[in-house]
Amino acid sequence: MLERKYSGIKPNTHMPKGTIDTQMHMYLPGFPALPGGPGLPPDPLPTPADYRRTMDWLGIDRVVITQGNAHQFDNSCLLACMKEMTDCARGVAVVTGETGDDEMLRLSDAGIVGARIMDLPGGAIGLDGLEGIDARANAYDWCIAVQFDGSHILDHEPRLSALKSDWILDHHGKFFAGVTPDSPQIDAVKRLIDKDNCWFKFAGCYESSLTGGPHYDDIAAVAREIATYAPERIIWGTNWPHNNARRTEDYPDDADLIDTVLGWLPNDNARKLALVDNPEKLFKF
Repeated sequence: MLERKYSGIKPNTHMPKGTIDTQMHMYLPGFPALPGGPGLPPDPLPTPADYRRTMDWLGIDRVVITQGNAHQFDNSCLLACMKEMTDCARGVAVVTGETGDDEMLRLSDAGIVGARIMDLPGGAIGLDGLEGIDARANAYDWCIAVQFDGSHILDHEPRLSALKSDWILDHHGKFFAGVTPDSPQIDAVKRLIDKDNCWFKFAGCYESSLTGGPHYDDIAAVAREIATYAPERIIWGTNWPHNNARRTEDYPDDADLIDTVLGWLPNDNARKLALVDNPEKLFKF
């Protein structure tokens, strides 16, 4: 059994009032994993009640719950968790270009404000659905969270540049092949940010770092570059409950992770932008 940590010494980093965690998943019993996904996280299920404890520990006031890959196209668990979390939560669901107006309205009324694309193993829908999802998201004033191997961003830049919806380059761009601040891939990120509808999310640095923890120097160098370039386009998330961790010894300390990752932002003003102002606008709190 995996032992997750829901309390402890608080982060040294000041978390301003209204802090929003924009990347996490939560689960409730009674919603089985579906074919095509990675399965549910290890028992015990990380529930809304567990996340409430984590919020109290870390100083988080609001949350964006992202549809977990285990549930693929069935957003039922996400909606149930949002109902448990009440007004402090917004959601990012999985839809397609064929999702009808009735369903889009139902999701919007429940607090869904975004659509998820994950073009990696286990994702419900990848970049092949980009334009169709953009049309649906744009019609309902949603954003799109886009996750893929950022090493190939130059190949995808024309399509990403054409998006009409606000969208997020997820998980530090997930440059699995490795990049530096001077890499052409980071130039592409800056060009996309300059289109005025692209945000860059700090979350899950350990999923793509080649140098590893505790400092994640490769991710840190790129994060600092982009945060200095466009602090008004940075958002942040815990990536709770760290579903890639399958053993207790691999489960990160969230307070330590906050101090590391938020230390990549240049100053207190940039931290307030990333934690409060930017996500408040993007996710319609």
